[in-house]
Amino acid sequence: MQVTRDFSHYVRDAGEGVQHIDLAVEGVHCAGCMAKIERGLSAIPDVTLARVNLTDRRVALEWKAGTLDPGRFIDRLEELGYKAYPFETESAEVAEVAESRFLLRCLGVAAFATMNVMMLSIPVWSGNVSDMLPEQRDFFHWLSALIALPAAAYAGQPFFRSAWRALSAKTTNMDVPISIGVILALGMSVVETLHHAEHAYFDAAIMLLTFLLVGRFLDQNMRRRTRAVAGNLAALKAETAAKFVGTDEISQVPVAAINPGDIVLLRPGERCAVDGTVIEGRSEIDQSLITGETLYVTAEQGTPVYAGSMNISGSLRVRVSAASEATLLAEITRLLDNALAARSRYMRLADRASRLYAPVVHATALLTILGWVIAGAAWHDAIVTGVAVLIITCPCALGLAIPTVQTIASGAMFKSGVLLNSGDAIERLAEADHVIFDKTGTLTLPDLEVMNVADIPSDIFELAGRLGLSSHHPVAAAVAQAAGAKSPVVGAVEEAGQGVRATVDGVELRLGRPSFCGAETLIASAAFDPEASIVAFSKGSERFVLSVRQGLRPDAQAVIAALKARNVGIEILSGDREPAVKAAAHALGIPEWRAGVTPADKIARIEELKQRGAKVLMVGDGMNDAPSLAAAHVSMSPISAAHLSQATADLVFLGRPLAPVIAAIDASRKALHLMRQNLWLAIGYNVLAVPVAISGVVTPLIAAAAMSGSSILVMLNSLRARSSSREIV
Repeated sequence: MQVTRDFSHYVRDAGEGVQHIDLAVEGVHCAGCMAKIERGLSAIPDVTLARVNLTDRRVALEWKAGTLDPGRFIDRLEELGYKAYPFETESAEVAEVAESRFLLRCLGVAAFATMNVMMLSIPVWSGNVSDMLPEQRDFFHWLSALIALPAAAYAGQPFFRSAWRALSAKTTNMDVPISIGVILALGMSVVETLHHAEHAYFDAAIMLLTFLLVGRFLDQNMRRRTRAVAGNLAALKAETAAKFVGTDEISQVPVAAINPGDIVLLRPGERCAVDGTVIEGRSEIDQSLITGETLYVTAEQGTPVYAGSMNISGSLRVRVSAASEATLLAEITRLLDNALAARSRYMRLADRASRLYAPVVHATALLTILGWVIAGAAWHDAIVTGVAVLIITCPCALGLAIPTVQTIASGAMFKSGVLLNSGDAIERLAEADHVIFDKTGTLTLPDLEVMNVADIPSDIFELAGRLGLSSHHPVAAAVAQAAGAKSPVVGAVEEAGQGVRATVDGVELRLGRPSFCGAETLIASAAFDPEASIVAFSKGSERFVLSVRQGLRPDAQAVIAALKARNVGIEILSGDREPAVKAAAHALGIPEWRAGVTPADKIARIEELKQRGAKVLMVGDGMNDAPSLAAAHVSMSPISAAHLSQATADLVFLGRPLAPVIAAIDASRKALHLMRQNLWLAIGYNVLAVPVAISGVVTPLIAAAAMSGSSILVMLNSLRARSSSREIV
């Protein structure tokens, strides 16, 4: 009977003719495993992305739509020696808990056996130099074997199964030399016991497994903790919503069945399942995920709400703008996943080093055995030394050196309101020594107010608002919100850094810079608030000017002072009018600023600073800043900027405060320092440990302790990335 597999439920459209699926993969323990999986899957034709997340043992795959069956990826992973299945957060957590319990049982068996075997070994050790009879020594050895062999068979399963899968796929992983070392130690002990030898190594073999299991158990739990650092966003997601199917009739439906334009009821005590706008009702809501503020905010007609927000008091009717995977919460989740799975420069370096592990360590162990035999040592002693080399050279510490820091630092940044959108953003941000701020929507709050609405004819203002809906710029959005616009002008085109235009009934409409709309003479002849931003609107030959004002972000002055204290250069480059930019720069104490600049001007300034050797951090608000964000060494945007899927920024910060910029810089600098420390710890460990093991000084037991200790040391050092930000001064 032929069995078909349908994975279409787990496949999603990634845009631009590309499909995406996440697979959970068992048996991934090191950077070598990651490299093998990525190479194996990338070799499949039409695969455009194969990226392994070591933290949650997940592989993200993308391929050209319609060319591949996802089942082929699972088959390929099976060929490589790994069991895989579609990734689901809930089932993955259940599997993690089950694995944790299994490791704990194995550890318990190994530890219990170790204690008993050690009780038998101590008399043998003391008896060999006193008056123990050979028969008594053999009895203790056989009794140790009776305990150690079945215990090792059970407790060694995590290593033996992984090694067998790798060997069956005609490849190797880090568990192969570990398994060889344990089996060799046990086999030699049985042979020694059969020949009535004075020494057996049952105690070393079972204690070796105990140390290895302690390291594996701590590693597995550390991964679970580092994932939790990033926040349990799944708990914020509502699976269903009360949708209006009639004037006063509601139906509880899955989020997947809700579309933009639908109206849902948000009752007290419920989490919002969608992004939308309140059209009726009044309540208090908790939007701390987006705004960064723990105080409840008032929600009434016109108030935007986001998926994951908690409704506190009254009932609200919400018109849906986005649902399911299109919500802001879903975008944040994807950014976090990307951050945890992304590759930094140091991580790629560690990956390349780990790839060399298997051939080098096996060759080193074999040469060690042959070298000692040639030097006149007994095969027994040579093999013991070779086993110690196999174990002590395990690259666990090297494999953990970078991803643990990256994961913990990503979580710490998220707690500070910063999301990563690039694999090496942490390293590049740590190098930044000069910051360029855009003004509108970046140094200032995204909430804008049109000051001269009364001076504009209502029909003209309504038309300007509809055109503003087609722009990503915060000033245009403010015009649209003030006009109460609901439907955008069809066929509108946005010109980056200039404005948006469209043609209606043969008449051209424009909204944007005064020069873009031909309204320079109106600016020259009118008096406006010097701190206000000016946007013009033209309808054919008619010209109008709108005055839009916004306040500085509440902590902008403190953040600028903190950047100066960290010896970071600061300047403002804004397309706004000179009086508005000058007023903001004066209020913040920034002597270097330029107004009326175009996107090309910003890029030219960034290139000029690059020529001087500066590492530029560009902080801008999306669409019109996209070219300069891409040109900078590293870039950040507020979440209130362009839609996240269109953002080119390396980092995105949440909420109204500007403090996340400082938190991100501090966290990245400490993370980079810890990455370098971990690499030196891992490399230094091998530089010192391998020659000592080859010299024969180290027993397999000491090798296991040293190997586990190096991994634990790297993980503990990585945990220092949790508290990275100093106080803003």
